Amino acid sequence: MRNFSRRSVLGGAVAVAAAATTGIGAGAARAATGQVPGIWHEFTANPYAHPQIPYVGRAGSRRGRHAAGRVLRAESFGAVADGTTDCAPAINRALAAAGRAGGGTVLLGEGTYRIDDLIHIGHDDVVLKGAGSSRTKLYATKNLTELIGVYGSRYGGTKSSWSWAGGLIWLCPEDRFRTLTDAIRARDWPFEGWTGNQRDEWRTLTTVAPARQGSWSVTVADPGGLRKGDLVLLRLADDAAHTLLEHMAGGGPGPEAYYWDDKTKLTSYVPYEWPVRIASVRGDKVTFERPLPLDVRPEWDPRLTTHVTALTGAGVEGLTLEAVQTPQSPHLLDKGYNGVVLQCTYDCRVEDVTVWNVDNGFGLVAASSSTLRRTRVGGRGEHHPYFCREGSHDNLIEDFTLSARTVPAPSGTQLHGINVEGLSSYNVWSRGVMEMGTFDSHRGMPFANVRTDITIDNTGAHGGDASAGPLFGARFTHWNIRVTNERAGLMKIDGLAPWSATVGINTVREFGQIDVPDFTGDLHTRLELYGTTDVVRPRNLYEAQRAL
Repeated sequence: MRNFSRRSVLGGAVAVAAAATTGIGAGAARAATGQVPGIWHEFTANPYAHPQIPYVGRAGSRRGRHAAGRVLRAESFGAVADGTTDCAPAINRALAAAGRAGGGTVLLGEGTYRIDDLIHIGHDDVVLKGAGSSRTKLYATKNLTELIGVYGSRYGGTKSSWSWAGGLIWLCPEDRFRTLTDAIRARDWPFEGWTGNQRDEWRTLTTVAPARQGSWSVTVADPGGLRKGDLVLLRLADDAAHTLLEHMAGGGPGPEAYYWDDKTKLTSYVPYEWPVRIASVRGDKVTFERPLPLDVRPEWDPRLTTHVTALTGAGVEGLTLEAVQTPQSPHLLDKGYNGVVLQCTYDCRVEDVTVWNVDNGFGLVAASSSTLRRTRVGGRGEHHPYFCREGSHDNLIEDFTLSARTVPAPSGTQLHGINVEGLSSYNVWSRGVMEMGTFDSHRGMPFANVRTDITIDNTGAHGGDASAGPLFGARFTHWNIRVTNERAGLMKIDGLAPWSATVGINTVREFGQIDVPDFTGDLHTRLELYGTTDVVRPRNLYEAQRAL
């Protein structure tokens, strides 16, 4: 039997990663032009707990193809692809029938299906599938304000929460969807995340002993209620000194000097809630399907808990959702011509889907371990083309396109881009083309996220209330970024994000937006292969990490 050392295994993985990201054989990959930065070698020696680069090799859906059950045709429930018949009731009936059957695929044929209501997928292993995004269209005539009601902000003011929540195709567990929409209709503005409208729908399964970030296993006090395959929440509460928030920011003098107490929107996102599936239980040792995102320390009252039942195995494939064309609304007053939203989902998928003429495009709201692949946002222009918020973790958005708007932006509107906020972590945006927008870190201190192998015309602006705290936490990485207009804002983050990395970005200049760092002193950031274009190897950080 051969003796495989850790160094030899990782060395082989690097060669595989190089081949995977260049599309050529391993031997040719070694000879190909390109440069391997020193930080990559450091990462391969310490992949699960590197100080600047997060491990995201497990981001995205893990189950492969979904919904292998019954196949139902929406036409059998009354849908007609004539562009004039309201097909929403028929499509929703078909989706509900697939859910009652324990899962299945609802097929839509070629043509245009008018919908005068939203489409809701609320049962596990149910997929809505068209004939392809260029062949099947859902034409939406109404917005969420008309369909559900005015949705104010729980933080006060006159803002419309439809500016960052809800979709005309909405994947959300049946019970969670009902309580959310009932609360909106009652004007009892809800929390949107993993533990219900008041964040109180959970119970403790067991407390957890201290462990280090990057560990795959923890020791628990009581394993009796835990089983392999269970989906649980790891729940970490902050202490009075805000040492958990400091840890999310990388620790040290800068975060310790930061004033956290008046950042009320940020502190509303704590406790940090990380959903994860249990891979094994052996005695009091519990192993997860992903490594720990943070340290587990006793001062943060670590525990595994229940959560509102997540939607799993569901998806949308092969269609375009086009909203009736209306002018873009003033900033934060969106009516809710929104695209596809995944909320309280785990291991779900959206593939080959385009949204057109929307206020907000694709949303991840308390969504985890899900994949958006071959998606596109286009039309008259939008507020948030892609948004990732409210404790969304471990998601993958790849092969995405943000198209240039087809009409000029009205005054008083804003464009963001690929948004992340609300302590969301370990998400990946990979292989993207952005003809407008920006890398919008929307405050709420998202941390440990990766943007890699993206070409962007950097024209948007970041958002976020001052009460939401820092733009960035630790371990943000921008890797192989091609900025066509050389605008620096939110691209080159070595002066902004603590304990983070900017690797393989072309020369950029400050203009149009000056971003101010939230933390003082040495940010402990890395800048490598600056002033280069597409020479960094591996070319795609996510794909290379998967090869590890």
